[in-house]
Amino acid sequence: MSHNSDHAFRTRAVHAGHGLDPATGAHATPIYATSTFGYGSAERGARLFAGEEAGFFYSRLSNPTVRAFEEKVASLEGLPDAVAFASGMGAVSALCLTLLRPGDEVIFVAPLYGGTTGFLHEVAARFGVTVREAADEAAVEALSGPATRLIWVETPTNPALDIVDLARVARAAQACGALTVADNTFSTPALTRPAEHGIDLVMHSATKYLGGHGDAIGGVVAGSQDLLAELRGIGLRHVGAALGPFEAYLFLRGMKTLPLRMQAHCEGAQTLAEALAGHPALHALHYPGLPGHPGHAVAARQMSGFGGLVSLDLGSQGAAFTFLNHLRLFTQAVSLGDVESLSCHPGSTTHHLLGEKALRRQGVTPGLVRLSVGIEEPRDLVRDVLDALQHVQRAQFQTT
Repeated sequence: MSHNSDHAFRTRAVHAGHGLDPATGAHATPIYATSTFGYGSAERGARLFAGEEAGFFYSRLSNPTVRAFEEKVASLEGLPDAVAFASGMGAVSALCLTLLRPGDEVIFVAPLYGGTTGFLHEVAARFGVTVREAADEAAVEALSGPATRLIWVETPTNPALDIVDLARVARAAQACGALTVADNTFSTPALTRPAEHGIDLVMHSATKYLGGHGDAIGGVVAGSQDLLAELRGIGLRHVGAALGPFEAYLFLRGMKTLPLRMQAHCEGAQTLAEALAGHPALHALHYPGLPGHPGHAVAARQMSGFGGLVSLDLGSQGAAFTFLNHLRLFTQAVSLGDVESLSCHPGSTTHHLLGEKALRRQGVTPGLVRLSVGIEEPRDLVRDVLDALQHVQRAQFQTT
C-alpha cells in the first residue's frame, strides 16, 4: 500500500492505502467479501491469534479492504495508525470502553454530537465514570485534575459551530496526564489535523464527509499504534463493532475526492453565510468563517477552511419548521457531509434526548436549524434559503 508522508495532502487522498492488488493486479481496491482467511498451518494460526505475526485471519478483526481504509485515514490525519468501526457511535463506545475505568473522569467541551453526550451520561456513568461538562477551554483547565483520564472535544461543535482551541485543550490534558480525543467529523483532515495541535486520538463518523455520498455508515479512530492496539482488541475483539468490506470500499472511493469536495463545501457555506448576514428573519447566524464569529480567529489559525455547516436561529420552533418545510434543495435529514445539501432541526432530532435544560445550556435553541451545504452551485442554494426565509416572514406577518 502506498503511504508517503512527503506527498501533498491531495496526493495522499488518492494514493494512501491504495496499491495494485498483489493477487490480480486490480487497480481499484477489491472488496474482500470473506469472513475468514486460511492461514496455512496450525503454527501460523497460533502466531496470528497471539498477535505475534501480522496477517488476516478473521474479518471482524482485520480485512484487507478495511485495512486500506484505515491506512488512508491514518495518512491523512498524520498519525501512525487507525482502526475502523461499523459506525461513529461504534467508535465512540469502543473508545470509552477501552480507555475508561471505574473512578476515572471524562471532561467534554459542550456541545458534542448528541449520541456522544448520551453515551457518556447514560452508559459510561453507569460504570463508575464521572462525566463533567465544560463550557469552554478555561472550564477544562479548571475542572481537570488527577482523576481526569480523558478530555473529549469536537470542533466546530455540533450544532452550534463553536470553535475549540485544540492546542489549549492539549496543554490542559498534558498538565494533568489525561488523554485527548477530538471528533474531527465536521472539519475532516482536509481542514484540520488535530494531532498537529497535540491531540492524542482523532475520531470520525466516516458516514459524513469521509464517505461524502450518503451511502455508507462507519466510524474510525486514528492515533498511536500502542493506543490503537488496545482499541482494536476491545472494540473489535470484545465489542465487535467491525466495519464491513463493502462500506470500507465506499469510503476509500469517497476519500479520493475529499479535498475537492471540502473546497466546494467551504465555498458554498461561506457564500451562504455572507448572503444571510444581517437578515431580519434571523435571530442568530453561526458560521466560523464570518469575522464576527467568536471563534473566527482560532478557526483561522487551526483550520485551512471554515467548513460546510451553517446554523441559523429563527427564534422559535414554529419558525424553524416553516423554514425547513419550504426548502427545496436542502433535503431534511439528520446526517451531514453529503454532496447534496441537507437540513435538520437539532432540538427535535439529533439532540432531542438531552432535555430542555441541557439543550439551552449547549446553545441548541428551539429555533436552531443546521444546514449542511453540499457541492451544488452556491447561488442556487442562497436563492433557496432566501425563498424559505420569505415564507417565515410572511407567516410572522400574518400572526401579528
